[in-house]
Amino acid sequence: MSPLIEPEVLATLLNDDRIVIIDARYDLGNASAGRALYQQGHLPGACYVDLEDDLSGTIILGKTGRHPLPEPDVFLQRVCSWGINDDIHVVVYDDGGHAMAARAWWQLRWIGVRHVSVLHGGYKAWLAGKYPVTSELPEVRFSHFVSHLHDNETVSADTIADQLEDPRFVLVDARSYERYAGESEPIDAKAGHIPGALCHPFSDNMDDEGRFLSPEKLKQTFSALLPVGLEPVFYCGSGVTACHNLLAMEYAGLSGAKLYPGSWSEWITDESRPVGTL
Repeated sequence: MSPLIEPEVLATLLNDDRIVIIDARYDLGNASAGRALYQQGHLPGACYVDLEDDLSGTIILGKTGRHPLPEPDVFLQRVCSWGINDDIHVVVYDDGGHAMAARAWWQLRWIGVRHVSVLHGGYKAWLAGKYPVTSELPEVRFSHFVSHLHDNETVSADTIADQLEDPRFVLVDARSYERYAGESEPIDAKAGHIPGALCHPFSDNMDDEGRFLSPEKLKQTFSALLPVGLEPVFYCGSGVTACHNLLAMEYAGLSGAKLYPGSWSEWITDESRPVGTL
C-alpha cells in the first residue's frame, strides 16, 4: 500500500467517518504561521497538529536537539485527542513540501497507528484541484487508542557513536549539501556532519512541481546509495526532514531504515562527539 494518497482519492472519502485528517502545516521560520493558515482555511474536518506543541517534546539545552520526540504517553494523549483509534485511516498534509507531513506520518506510525497516508502535493495540490476547504473547526470525539510503540525504529546518539566504525552501519544526512559539507550552517551552532555519513538532501526526492519522483526512480536512487546488507539510519538537523527520506523510501517499496530523532542539533551538544566536514 502506498504511503501517499492523491487529492482526487481523498476527495471521495471526506464523509467517511473512518478517516481522520491532520493539517501539519508549519513554517520553521515563523512558528505561528501554520496555525494561522489553518484558521484561514483547511480541509473539511481536519485537526491542526503543531510541530513544536504536538510533535515535539521538551527541549533540554545542552542535551536534546531542536525537535526531540515527545514522551510516548504524552503523544498518545494527543493522538486520542484527534479521535484516532485502530480502525481509523489517518491522512496528513502540509503545504506541499511534505517534510512536516512526513514527520507526523512517521511519528503516528511510531506510536502504533497502522493506517497513515500523506496527501501527495499537500494543501497546494488540494487547492489546485478545486476541492472544498473550510475555516470551521471540527468536532472531535476523544478516542481510546492503545499505543504499540515501535521504539526499535529509532537510534540514539550513543548507539551511533558506538557503531561509527561498523561498515554495515550507514548514516544518511537529509540536509542540503552545503550544510552537510560544513560550508554553511544557518541554524545550528556547529557546521558539518556526523563522520562517515552520506548526503541525500530530502529535496532530491521530488520533481520541480513538488511531487515525489516515481517509486521506480526513488528505488533506483536509494538502492545505489544503500547497497543490500547495510543498516541505514537517517538524520537531519532536528529529526524532521529525515522523515521525508523515510517516506520516500517507503514509497519506493524499501523498508528497514531507522531514524536518529535527535539528529545534528543533538549530536553537537556533546563536545566529545566527532564532527566531519569536507
